[in-house]
Amino acid sequence: MTFSIVAVDVEKGDIGVGVASRFIASGSIVPWVKVNVGGVATQSWANVRFGPMILSLLELGFSPKRAVEAVLSVDPRRELRQVGVVNVKGEVYAFTGRECLEYAGHIIGENYVVLGNILAGPQVLEAMSKAFENTSGELVDKILSALKAGDAAGGDKRGKQSAAIIVVRPCGGYGGCEEGADKYVDLRVDDHSDPVRELERLFKIWEITILTREDPSDVVDLTEVAEKIQRALAKLGYYKDQITGKLNMETIEALEKWMAINNFENKMRKDGKIWGTVYRFLLEQASIKE
Repeated sequence: MTFSIVAVDVEKGDIGVGVASRFIASGSIVPWVKVNVGGVATQSWANVRFGPMILSLLELGFSPKRAVEAVLSVDPRRELRQVGVVNVKGEVYAFTGRECLEYAGHIIGENYVVLGNILAGPQVLEAMSKAFENTSGELVDKILSALKAGDAAGGDKRGKQSAAIIVVRPCGGYGGCEEGADKYVDLRVDDHSDPVRELERLFKIWEITILTREDPSDVVDLTEVAEKIQRALAKLGYYKDQITGKLNMETIEALEKWMAINNFENKMRKDGKIWGTVYRFLLEQASIKE
């Protein structure tokens, strides 16, 4: 009922799971991750106890293979299970039971595994594997690319309903080390006609709001775009002065208020520039062409 990917970036310590399914809220069942330990996808006839159990075994020093074999050894429904595991060192293992509904299978690659059942065919996993390996960027980008590729290749043959992605990184969450946060990305789409695309849309908002990974060259001088910023902010109800195209204190105050309301406090700059990502989001929100 599901296609998923479990992966790790050994150098950065990122560990993540991405999933999509014709099943309500697959993100509440399939993905399990723990920073500095590993990630698990439990699916097919999913046993939600497997996630915490396998992570605990990994933390005790079990290899992914040994951890999966341990939980399956006492499972009367083992041939209905499908499990993918990766640890923080990049060791990977997967199990697809003989009774999982077709098409069911998995592909193990370097630092990742893709797996699925009730799929349109093996091309789903092949597309996911290829997309993951050929996508540049951080682990989250590679996982999202794999989900999109699997979806485009047919995905769950019953249709679409939910999707999710979770990536942990030491001190990588909102608040960082100060708050003991490690959820770098944590997004779910529980019931949607096009969940993978919706997940991608949500990630763009998450990225601009929470993450700080902008291209240093992607900045815009406020004096050069003052008119568009004024028009956008006026349309959104933040700027009340005349639209002159000249940067003034009213424009800066309105912009800062808009950024605060939209939770972009960590993207504010004091050098007379605005991040390109934030600028484009403002224009898009106001339906103004760049």
